[in-house]
Amino acid sequence: MSENPDLNKLLEKLPFFVKNHVNQHPQKNKIIEIVIDLGRRPEARFSTGPEYLSQKIISWQDIDYITKKISKFSNENRAGIELTLHRISCIRNRQFLIVGLTCRIGRTVLGSICLARDLLESEKSILILGKPGVGKTTVIREMARVLSDEMGKRVIIIDTSNEIAGDSDIPHSAIGKARRMQVSQADYQHQVMVEAVENHMPQVIIIDEIGTELEALAACTIAEKGVQLIGTTHGNCLENLIRNPSLANLIGGIQYVTLSDEEAKRRKTQKSILERKTYPTFPIAIEINEQNSWTIHESVQASIDSLLGEKFLITQNRASIENEKGIIKFEQYQTNQPTKKVERNQLTKSLVTQTWNLQNVNYTKGFSNVPPRNLQIYLYSISPNLIREVLSKLDFRVTVTNNIKNSNAIIGLGSSLKKNRKLQKVAQEKNIPIYKVNRNTVYQVVKLIQFIML
Repeated sequence: MSENPDLNKLLEKLPFFVKNHVNQHPQKNKIIEIVIDLGRRPEARFSTGPEYLSQKIISWQDIDYITKKISKFSNENRAGIELTLHRISCIRNRQFLIVGLTCRIGRTVLGSICLARDLLESEKSILILGKPGVGKTTVIREMARVLSDEMGKRVIIIDTSNEIAGDSDIPHSAIGKARRMQVSQADYQHQVMVEAVENHMPQVIIIDEIGTELEALAACTIAEKGVQLIGTTHGNCLENLIRNPSLANLIGGIQYVTLSDEEAKRRKTQKSILERKTYPTFPIAIEINEQNSWTIHESVQASIDSLLGEKFLITQNRASIENEKGIIKFEQYQTNQPTKKVERNQLTKSLVTQTWNLQNVNYTKGFSNVPPRNLQIYLYSISPNLIREVLSKLDFRVTVTNNIKNSNAIIGLGSSLKKNRKLQKVAQEKNIPIYKVNRNTVYQVVKLIQFIML
């Protein structure tokens, strides 16, 4: 992690013995929090765990020294340092005296959204989930900069705790050209969200920590006005939102539905089932498992439907390794094993067909119902490098052939396939099915091959 130029501004507020130990620590720039508690040794928290910073015990004088050098604490017991992204939260005793401090290190990490740059360019609303301290605020801060500076969007940040743009009337440069609206009290965040849309004509609104039903409803209102939303909420995964009545509206809401006997028999489910009420406010969701490991749901609608139906869920895992390229993996798992293999096939195909259009040419002989054990594909207008990357991620026996007559499937880009009448004629004569993808991406090709083979 690169040097944090603002870290010294925080260290200047701490007692000398704490500051001295932090400056000498070999992992200084990887500290997440510094914890100061009365009667205990000062502690630094890293992603790998906590470490003591000194043998000296914190006294009343040490806490008094720190609190006199920082700004006043808000009603939420939070304070900041001018022109930095650091946040200091206090713990009080019954007499309302401060007995503990948590100093959260605020950072600007350029390139921290490289794993999701394509999602930002889709102009769809994105919900970011993750447990506290995993880096959600750092990610949306960088998203604000990229959207405003690099993509030229009108971005407004709803900064309730001044954690995104810093504790100052002048926003921190980390958010680029994005504008920041401060919230006087946390209870008013939903009102400021709606006010931002009505008064300032934003193209993108960024909200940190959506936590109440009113804030979830405000997010729905904003989405209905055609404004892109970038929001965060606490929770490890989408299942947490399904179980949270206050935030379920973010993913379309959940309701009980009673089916008729015939419909329940057709679906092979109980008569009372859970279903999604409407379209999700956030079409895309990112689960931040670790700082460099994300799970992507490019279709929250499909993911929620699969989770509620206890069927297979196709997810996309993206990871970045220092000094190396990002890695994208596709995984399929289920919360409950289906009773028949045909259910697995039907589910996989139903999810797949939402992503691309499928066209079969003379789909008749042997290959129509039973997938080949060794799939030989002929590529048309698809990059060979892309297909190599796809095949490296799959366990299926798939080979690429340059002879169309030896292939048992043709895969190509839809816009190019339409123009090639000769290719369509050969495929029809040889009874070779043609599959087309709308975009030349790893994700679509992987899911297409899974569709063919499963």
